[in-house]
This record gives sequence, structure tokens and C-alpha cells, in this order.
Amino acid sequence: MEEFLDKLPQMDLMRSEKMTLVQLIIPVESAHRSITYLGELGLLQFRDLNADKSPFQRTFANQVKRCGEMSRKLRFFKDQIDKAGLRCSPRHEIEPDIELGDLERQLADHEHEVLEMNSNSEKLRQTYNELLEFKIVLEKASGFLVSSNAHAIGDETELHESTYSNNGFIETASLLEQEMNPGPSNQSGLRFISGIINKDKLLRFERMLFRATRGNMLFNQTTSDEEIMDPSTSEMVEKVVFVVFFSGEQARTKILKICEAFGANCYPVPEDTTKQRQLTREVLSRLSDLEATLDAGTRHRNNALNSVGYSLTNWMTTVRREKAVYDTLNMLNFDVTKKCLVGEGWCPTFAKTQIHEVLQRATFDSNSQVGVIFHVMQAVESPPTYFRTNKLTNAFQEIIDAYGVARYQEANPAVYSVVTYPFLFAVMFGDWGHGLCLLLGALYLLARERKLSTQKLGSFMEMLFGGRYVILLMALFSIYCGLIYNEFFSVPFHIFGGSAYKCRDTTCSDAYTVGLVKYRDPYPFGVDPSWRGSRTELPYLNSLKMKMSILLGIAQMNLGLILSFFNARFFGSSLDIRYQFIPQMIFLNSLFGYLSLLIIIKWCTGSQADLYHVMIYMFLSPTEELGENELFWGQRSLQIMLLLLAFIAVPWMLFPKPFALRKIHMERFQGRTYGVLGTSEVDLDVEPDSARGGGHHEEEFNFSEIFVHQLIHSIEFVLGSVSNTASYLRLWALSLAHSELSTVFYEKVLILAWGYENILIRLIGVAVFAFATAFILLMMETLSAFLHALRLHWVEFMGKFFNGDGYKFKPFSFALISDDDE
Repeated sequence: MEEFLDKLPQMDLMRSEKMTLVQLIIPVESAHRSITYLGELGLLQFRDLNADKSPFQRTFANQVKRCGEMSRKLRFFKDQIDKAGLRCSPRHEIEPDIELGDLERQLADHEHEVLEMNSNSEKLRQTYNELLEFKIVLEKASGFLVSSNAHAIGDETELHESTYSNNGFIETASLLEQEMNPGPSNQSGLRFISGIINKDKLLRFERMLFRATRGNMLFNQTTSDEEIMDPSTSEMVEKVVFVVFFSGEQARTKILKICEAFGANCYPVPEDTTKQRQLTREVLSRLSDLEATLDAGTRHRNNALNSVGYSLTNWMTTVRREKAVYDTLNMLNFDVTKKCLVGEGWCPTFAKTQIHEVLQRATFDSNSQVGVIFHVMQAVESPPTYFRTNKLTNAFQEIIDAYGVARYQEANPAVYSVVTYPFLFAVMFGDWGHGLCLLLGALYLLARERKLSTQKLGSFMEMLFGGRYVILLMALFSIYCGLIYNEFFSVPFHIFGGSAYKCRDTTCSDAYTVGLVKYRDPYPFGVDPSWRGSRTELPYLNSLKMKMSILLGIAQMNLGLILSFFNARFFGSSLDIRYQFIPQMIFLNSLFGYLSLLIIIKWCTGSQADLYHVMIYMFLSPTEELGENELFWGQRSLQIMLLLLAFIAVPWMLFPKPFALRKIHMERFQGRTYGVLGTSEVDLDVEPDSARGGGHHEEEFNFSEIFVHQLIHSIEFVLGSVSNTASYLRLWALSLAHSELSTVFYEKVLILAWGYENILIRLIGVAVFAFATAFILLMMETLSAFLHALRLHWVEFMGKFFNGDGYKFKPFSFALISDDDE
């Protein structure tokens, strides 16, 4: 048996890759290039030899800080390009490698240029907005004013004062001084202030003016025909032109203060129509000049951003890689001569040759006189876990890793989950109509795989895209199980020939009689469509799916126990095989394996035996005659023997192993033997930072702790055998619920609506059926079956053999650096 097992070929993904702890001694002149080449290879995980130092105390902290500053500038350029709405595709030609110092100087120059253009543009935009507001006020406020020669002097004074109340409009004030001759003011006449304000502030502004002047004012307002850009937010806002008529210097002061508080801009409007037209022409002329200036500035700024955008992607990649290189160099230590950097790390055993070649190439390219020293170290800690996956197996590996990363060289559940996970999902979801819908969704994701893989997706879409192959297999297995259940949106079809039953009389067609007569061989594949609608449909399908759930559960739990045997054998733990695997197999199969055997015999023989009665009285009255519940000769004797074996297996699991560990420990530390203790209790239960090896296990042996641990483990297995078997009945429950929901939506919605002659009712029925199918049966039921299958794998299957206390292999690789790592 041992020779046969040794000759079996190794299975991919069954165990993690063998890892080696290596040490690198790198000359300073070739350190940067060596780390860069290792990042391109992506097969070495460095250990942090400076974990006790803060990031600011490390050797290359300044270089990391410079890279961080450059990353900030590049993000600034990216934001500016996005804000300008530019589409800068990167250049396809290969650009020469740029030194970090040269790139830093280029980025500083570009940033200074862009910031200066932004500042000038903001000033011009503010002036443009003020002139635009002035134009709107001139157009709208003139309707509220009546030209009068009697008030010319007073209006001129008001115009002069209100103009200078706006600090940002000095140039227009000079223009008005040329247009209007100063004269004596009329302090007691009717005066006015005109301006413009945001529409959302208008109501509060008017109320405040009324209260401040105690109603001694006349407020007129009209909406602006065009929106104005807010320079602070770059958003278009709707504004309202207002004219306030008042009397007195004190009222003028209050109104101006209120305007300033509410952010209202005040502009002078002459009452003379001729002056209004002349002023409007001059404002329009200046607006035209400013528009040309702004357009030229925008074109110049876009050209500058385009020149940056062509190289932006390459620069971001370069800076990201440089920062990763210096972060990795900070994990290395200088030797005593300060001429070499010393680093340690884990690499897969198969990658040692590749790493050695890469280091030789780095030495040659850097013209170093001294080569990099690369040698293997003795491991004193548990290695990381590394599985080589592809696009198909990666999603299943991620599902397993979500529960826990496999211990180094431990049996990997993902190998079997590739098949068992989608199959158990399909057992609960079995409907080949719904399976086809899932298949179409999976095929869509696969067809757009290349395009979607380069896009930044949302969290939900990214999850669906990452699990596209899981969805594909779930869809295929759902079609298979749906054909077995013979359900297409809950409707059976005669796909594989005619039914094996026919009606005894004409009343059979109403589906409420038992008038079915078998007249030919059984239906060749799946459930006979004649069961649909018959009185015995539900009892038949209940019995079928419940027994099938038990068979699948016992088979998967036995697979888990068999994997625990291969784990123990791989790690050389004979105690686990003798005192854990064997009694567990005996206990599980003496009870529930025997139940599975009875189910198969009952199916094959067509017996009417009550299996509930058989299993209950196997415990209550094992010596009692079975009578009509006897399925085969010698069944009672077999039950008694299996019951005794189950009772023997419990102390077998509990007592021998703790005492055997105590004996081995005493012999080992009393000088009779010095071998490494080959048991999972002592050798395998190690943390990532704990010591491994024969000379390091000198901790005190606590027998009571070991015994209590074994007691808990034994009780958990005995009770778990019952609860886990019952847990697999969720396969039956969810399959039945899915089938009944499909039937309800089909019969009570679609068929019921189709019975009406009204086309509107039919359309409503089809819409409700499509909505229920898409959102309840295809989304909620898919999620429900997915989570239940997840539970069965994490708890019932993996709990039999999986420790899951390892840690992932995370190599230094440029391919694994994301945008968030900046």
C-alpha cells in the first residue's frame, strides 16, 4: 500500500509549492538594479530586517519621500487633465528610460507652468464674470429706471459711490468717470443700487433688506437669461438682477453692507439711455477681448497638459516602480563594511535558478566588480503558502483563502472545490432554464474578458467578473441537475422519450387521482415528467432529494477524512492516522455510512422499509427483530456490530493519542531518543514566527492541555457527525424551495394572466413573471444557493482536515503593484 501511494503522480494544486529561505548579499552599486530585476521576475518575498525601525529612520527614506512627492504631482496632472476633459492616449513607441532626478525636474517645471496658467486663468475668468454680470445688469436694470433730468446729479453721485463699493471693478469705474461729469449731490432725493445675486439667496436677501430699512425701500428683481460660472466651484449658477430704491445715506450704508454679506455684486447703471448704450458697447467690446484671451489661454493650457498626458501613464508606472524598489531596499540591512546590502526572503524552490540568473544579469548591467552572493539558509519559521493558479482555479482558490490560507504543504481544498462547489450549488438551484440564463451571463463576461480586464469596474461588477468561471461552472452544473429534475422554469419536458406511465382512465388528466399505470421501461434520464402535477409528486420528490442530500453529504465528509489521512501521511504523523483517522472513519461510516448503504439498497430493491424506524431502533432496541423493515439477510447482526464499533471508536479517538504524545515527550527529553517529534500536535501546530526543527522544541509539555484539546476535538467530531449530516439536508430544502417558487410564479402569474383575453393583463403577467424570475429566482436564489454551498465547504467538508492557519506568499512584483499602493 505504501509503495502504491508513493508511486502516485503529484497532483497540481494539491499541495503548495516547496519554499526555500534564501539570503542575498548585494553590492551597493548594483542593489537598485538587482531589486528592479527581481521585481520584474516577481518570485521572491523579502523579509523586513528593519521591522524595529520607523519609516523615517530607514536608509532610503528620502528617496521614498521624493517618489511620494512625484506621485502627488502626477495625480495633480491627472486631475487637471480629467477636469479639462482631455483624452490623452499614451504613446505606443518605446520611450527611453528616464532618470529619477531628470523626471523630478521635469515634473517640477510642468507643475509650476500649470499652476501659473491656472492662476492667470482664474483672474481672467473672474474679470470676465464681472463684466458679464455688468452686461446683464445693464440690460435688465434699465427697465426699472426712468430717465429724469431732475435727478441727474443725484444719480451721478449714486453711480460714482456704488461703483467704488465694488472693490473688484476699478477699471470700469475709471470708464464711468470719463462718461459722466461730477456735480453736486442730492442727499435727500430718491436713490438706487443695482446688482446681481444668486437665486437661492434672493428670498433671504430681500427679507433682510426689508427689515434693515424698516420697509422704506422698493425692491425690484428679474431673472437673468443666462447662467454664470462660479469661479470657486466652476459650476454654472443661476442669478437674479435686482434694483433697490431708497432714500438717505444711512439706508445706503446698510444696503451695501447687506449686499456684501450675501455675496451680491453691485454695479452702476446710469439713468441716461445714451450713456447706458455707450457703456453696454464698451462692456461688450471688453467681453469680446477677454473671450479671445481666455480661449487662447485655454488652448495653451490644454497643449501643455497634452504634452504631459502623452507620457503620464509611463511616468506614473516609473514612479510607482521606483517607490516599490526603495521600499524594498528599506527592508535590507547594511553589512559591517557598509558596502553591501544584506536581504533575506522566501522563494519557490523551482525559482532559485531564475533568481540566480537575474542577479547575474543585474551585476553585469551595473558594471559591478563584485557579484551578488545568493545562498540558501536554514529555515527557522514556517514558510509561506504559494499555489500557482490560472484564470479558472484562481477564483476557487480565493474562495478557500477567504476562510483561511492553507498551512504550508497542507492538502488544498480548492482542488476538489472546482467540481464539488458548483455541483452542490446546482443541486440546490437545479433548473435548466435558469441555468441557461446564468450561462448567458457567464458567456457575456467571457466574451468581453479582454476588454473588462483593462477597465476599472465597480465593486459588484468586479466581483462578478472575478468569478466568471465559477458562474460558468455553476451554470453548466445547474443545466445538468435541471435535466435530472426535468425542470425548465418549473415545466417538465419529454426530452429523452415518452413517459413510463399512462392514465388508468380519463379522470387522470385532472392531476388529482392516482390513476397512473406503468406500462413501459423507466424514463431513461432524470425524473419522469408524469410525476408533475400528480398527487404523489411532492412526497416523491421530497424522498428523492432528501436521500440524495444524505448520500452527497456522507460522500463529501468521507472525502474530507481521506484528505486528513493524506495530510497525516505527508507530514509523517502516524499518531494521527492510528488514533484519529481510523476511529473517525469507523464512527462516521458505522452510523451514517450504514444509512447511505440502506438508502442505496432500498432504491435498488424497491423495498417499502421505513429507514427512520430502522435507524431509531438501531440505538433503542438493537436486538429486536426488524420484521418488514429488514432489507437484507444478516442486517440485525450487522447493526449490532456497527453499533459496537461506533461506541469503541469514541474512546479510541479520546485516550490513546494524549498518552502516546506524553510517552514520546518523556523518551525524547530523557535522552533515549532525539528524533523530531512527527505529530501534528507538536510539529505542525506552529505559528508563522515560531521555530521549527529538532533543537527548538524545548517548551514544557502540558499533558492536561493536550488531553483537554483532544477531548474537545473528539466531542466536536462525534456531535458534528450528526449535525453535519443534518446540515446537508439544506440541499433538499433549497432545491424544493426553488422548485416550488418557480411553480408558483409560472402557474399563479404567467398561466393565470394568459387565461385572460385582455392583452394588457397578459403583458402585465409577462412583466411580473420576468421580474420575479430575474430578481428573485436568478439573483436572490443564486446568492442563497451560493452562500449555502460556501457553508457546506467551509464547515462540513474543510472542517475534517483543513487547518487554514498559514500565510500567503506575497512576492515583490511590479505586476502586483496597484494604483492604491502609491
